[in-house]
Amino acid sequence: MLVTNKELLLAAKRGAYAVGAFNIQNLESLLAVVEAAVEEKSPVIVAVTPSAIKYGGLRYLTSLVKTAAENVPVPMSLHLDHGEDVETVQKCLEAGFTSVMIDGSHLPFEENIALTRRVVELAHPRGVSVEGELGRLAGVEEKTVEEREKVLTDPDEAGEFVRRTGVDALAVSIGTSHGAYKFKGEPKLDFERLKLIREKVDVPLVLHGASSVPQWIIEKATKYGAELTGAKGIPEDHIRRAIMLGITKINIDTDLRLAFTATVREVLANQPKEFDPRKILGPAKEAMKEVVKAKMRLFGSSGKA
Repeated sequence: MLVTNKELLLAAKRGAYAVGAFNIQNLESLLAVVEAAVEEKSPVIVAVTPSAIKYGGLRYLTSLVKTAAENVPVPMSLHLDHGEDVETVQKCLEAGFTSVMIDGSHLPFEENIALTRRVVELAHPRGVSVEGELGRLAGVEEKTVEEREKVLTDPDEAGEFVRRTGVDALAVSIGTSHGAYKFKGEPKLDFERLKLIREKVDVPLVLHGASSVPQWIIEKATKYGAELTGAKGIPEDHIRRAIMLGITKINIDTDLRLAFTATVREVLANQPKEFDPRKILGPAKEAMKEVVKAKMRLFGSSGKA
């Protein structure tokens, strides 16, 4: 059944766990996420980015997710991840998405508020929840305190942003980043900042760029030819602490991509005569499913459906 992110995240907030938002691009990635949710009896957010829509087609992806939702006993939402503009949001609303994110984090504060408020005005009358973002995900290039402060979420601004936009969830920046190369040195997440944001903001909080880049996946991928030297993610104990401090939605994409790629490489290397896509992509789907199940256990959402 399809529900909104607001419904899923308010339950997570009350229960002190987090719901995973897993990015999909095709049938295999969707099956991995949905099968994992059913087996773990976990609520789940199926996330689709504008680039995934461009690759797979809005109608195709939407139809796949709706079909899955009609045939599983767990609550799930269809969520636009990192919506870039009002036009994209509008198309997703018309297609039947139950949640949308508008990412104005690259804009000046007032412009971000205006853009986000516009999306809220479009989505709420349709019963669709909205996620906004304040602060940009950090990268390995920030070397000074001043540089880090520019990208991390300001707690006072967070409170004002939520009040003025009416968003149902807020994505915050506390030191995470997208991709497989999150840190040059030791991971440094700003948990004190997260505490302050939680004090200022009542709506559910979201953590992007939170893939942990498991070592076993890196080892398998590099064994079969991938070049991933220096890949490093968010330690699981950091994720647990973030959830304890109020994070209720966690986005995962990189770990699924790595599991998929590592397994496809493994199959092709060990079975050079294989040319049946099902026997190549099937194991990759299973690898992604195991990653999703592990995340659900880590986030505390298993058994909550």
